[in-house]
Amino acid sequence: MSRATKDKALEQATYHHAQELGGLALLKASYQQQNFSKHTHEGYTVGVIEAGAQQFYRTGDNHIAPQYSIILVNADQVHTGCAASQGGWSYRAIYPTPEQFFNGDENGDCDTGICPDGAPYFPNAVVEDPQMADMLRHCFSVLEHSDNRLLRESLLLSCLQQLVQRHSMARGTALISCDAKPQLLRAKQLLDDIPESDISLEELAKLAGISQYHFIRQFQKHFELSPHAYQIQARLRKAKQLIHHGHSLSNAAHSAGFHDQSHFHRHFKAAMGVTPGRFAKQIRNHIQNSTMRSH
Repeated sequence: MSRATKDKALEQATYHHAQELGGLALLKASYQQQNFSKHTHEGYTVGVIEAGAQQFYRTGDNHIAPQYSIILVNADQVHTGCAASQGGWSYRAIYPTPEQFFNGDENGDCDTGICPDGAPYFPNAVVEDPQMADMLRHCFSVLEHSDNRLLRESLLLSCLQQLVQRHSMARGTALISCDAKPQLLRAKQLLDDIPESDISLEELAKLAGISQYHFIRQFQKHFELSPHAYQIQARLRKAKQLIHHGHSLSNAAHSAGFHDQSHFHRHFKAAMGVTPGRFAKQIRNHIQNSTMRSH
């Protein structure tokens, strides 16, 4: 087997979504050469390194996650990812949304750290907690192989509660962008709401009530991405949603604001670790398999 073939064999990623768990996204991946660009996820990243080691940027610094360590990235937090060992790295991860941490319970449960006034914040990017790592690995295995809904739901909620209890920070003490001006947040929200729109820097700066130069600096300071880079992430989120709902790749890309397919392909692969076509195929296969199991 050639070196190129071996490297390609190690670049594997499988995404699927558990609809009965609020559409929870799950990932099983092995990478050697993949280099994730700066990107964000709507949900948290909760992962365990199965083999090798990963290096990634989060919270203004680079971190190394060795085998069996836990990776924690807060929702909408900018991060990257690449190999930190010669053989690359393998890991499993879930991407729970802030709402899934309190499972829609309007009353919340402050004894477990899951309260209705906001989602948890994880201060540490890498956590060494063998017991928690084993619990998560067991949860990932059950989510992948078991069809028992009660088991899946109970185990997931238990894991999230334990994770919050053991490793989250008290509410409101270190939330990302909490000091951002409301006007700046409105500009960010506009990019989230209509990512496909050809919004100008002048429009965004005017909405924020500051000069264009000052807007770029302030946006980068609070959100760790330039306005344009953030718009790309918002477009990717919309494209993923459209693909998940059965839209063709070309329609999803165009509707999300990508008018160049190669541009869309490049950014998608850099953020997700798989091509748009591979991602769409995995979504279709998972939906078909779920339908067959339900019958």
